[in-house]
Amino acid sequence: MIKKLLLTSLCVASTSALADWQLNNELSRVSFVTIKNESVGEPNHFQRVSGNLTDDGQFTLSIDLASVETGIPIRNERLGEFLFETGTYPELRLSADLSEHLDTINSSNDSLVETSATLSLHGQDKVMPVTVLVSHKSNGDLLVSSWDPVIVHQQDFALTAGIDKLQELAGLPSITRAVPVNFVLSLNKQ
Repeated sequence: MIKKLLLTSLCVASTSALADWQLNNELSRVSFVTIKNESVGEPNHFQRVSGNLTDDGQFTLSIDLASVETGIPIRNERLGEFLFETGTYPELRLSADLSEHLDTINSSNDSLVETSATLSLHGQDKVMPVTVLVSHKSNGDLLVSSWDPVIVHQQDFALTAGIDKLQELAGLPSITRAVPVNFVLSLNKQ
């Protein structure tokens, strides 16, 4: 009985210590713009994102790639099947060690944080520079937004064949090979 109680207590304690802030999917958005025919821009976003920032500064973000929303159902399906290949690579993951920025994150002042993050997409990992604006709410929640877009290049993540297939299916002369990604992430204090 005491063993079970101790084990339960450790599980509860470790869970609360693991995630000091939890991402609120309803108030978060990761969006990107594609350009076809060299001049037609189209906004897109993902409907399901999750993540957390631990009290020791480890940040993780997961994006369900099947939740891509372009405003056109057949395009959503094609992006999932041919570009992201969600059957094999269902999610995008981003991780960053923000431990050296904890004083900034825990202060009550809004501030810019420059860091590196590892982006894992389509079986490829790439370390990228990221600058974010961290805004504090009075209840301890955080709002983290991209200061500059993060540019994702197709060749860095083995996406060339997928883009070629989408271009062929849509009968387009061109589709963007580098995509700007912006985000606004709402993190609730736990």
